[in-house]
Amino acid sequence: MSLLEIDSLAKSYGSVTALRSTSFSVRSGEIFGFVGSNGAGKTTTMRIMLGVLSPDGGEVRWDGRPIDHAVRRRIGYMPEERGLYPKMKVGEQLVHLARLHGLPKADAVAAMERWTETLGVAERRGDEVQKLSLGNQQRVQLAAALVHDPDILVLDEPFSGLDPVAVDVMSGVLREQASRGVPVVFSSHQLELVEVLCDRVGIIKDGAMVAAGGIDELRDVGRPRWVVDGPAAGTPAGAWMADVAGAVPVEGAGTRTVFELTAEGAEQGVLRAALALGPVHELARVRPTLTELYRDAVAGRDEATDATGTAGTTGTTGTTGTTGTTGTTGTTGTTTSEATA
Repeated sequence: MSLLEIDSLAKSYGSVTALRSTSFSVRSGEIFGFVGSNGAGKTTTMRIMLGVLSPDGGEVRWDGRPIDHAVRRRIGYMPEERGLYPKMKVGEQLVHLARLHGLPKADAVAAMERWTETLGVAERRGDEVQKLSLGNQQRVQLAAALVHDPDILVLDEPFSGLDPVAVDVMSGVLREQASRGVPVVFSSHQLELVEVLCDRVGIIKDGAMVAAGGIDELRDVGRPRWVVDGPAAGTPAGAWMADVAGAVPVEGAGTRTVFELTAEGAEQGVLRAALALGPVHELARVRPTLTELYRDAVAGRDEATDATGTAGTTGTTGTTGTTGTTGTTGTTGTTTSEATA
């Protein structure tokens, strides 16, 4: 299986450090979400992957070898800024770009027709790009990245400015490309979409990777958190569970208390203590969203940098419940609750 490797990239602009030993990898057929605030280093990393910028250190490899010009011709790249000729007609432009990547004219025309049809802009083939809406320009930009049937896809904010229907179309295209073995790397600020679409996620802060892995892997970093909902749960911030070994209250509001486990199975002790006070409506494992994981990862690095000058670790917050328990005698039911960020 081929592997796209970003290995210890470093890049500075004068006194400004853009990348600090940035590393991650993307397997064939995998969709990798690259997230971070503006200026975190996402676009610089992508431009180095494309050869637009040269790194001060580190390298980018495909299938174990440094990426060269021949491999870069096989990359489909979608820049955040429009990279199209505004006064050139859509169809002519896509054929032209496909020919630049080495496709014969007949194949280039067929690819243009296929992708404009798939992306819903077939009726605009004869229009100048500048006459299209921003959303349709975005669709054409994606078609330009796909028209030469690339082996790797690198997309910078591909969902920016798209309506929900267009988001669904583009998501389907990315899944289709991944299903045929193409590694897909894309950046986005739409974390809810990244969480649903991506196999793995990388979080970058101030040019350094602070977390990378599958969503479930990121959720498993740090102590497990649970939430209990009972009549005295928020009195105050879980003081009622002070005698429960292996459970530490984190926050409380009303009848709900979030607590961390320091010992496996301690949630059962919390349940018994809560039932002794009255009915328990919910006992659930907290399942943080990607937005919450992102906040924790970035905040964790900030705290560690303040203390030691180095990158920190990720924590977990959030809420998704799975099991509820009701009644003073402990009759058990099943519920699901999920918080959005």
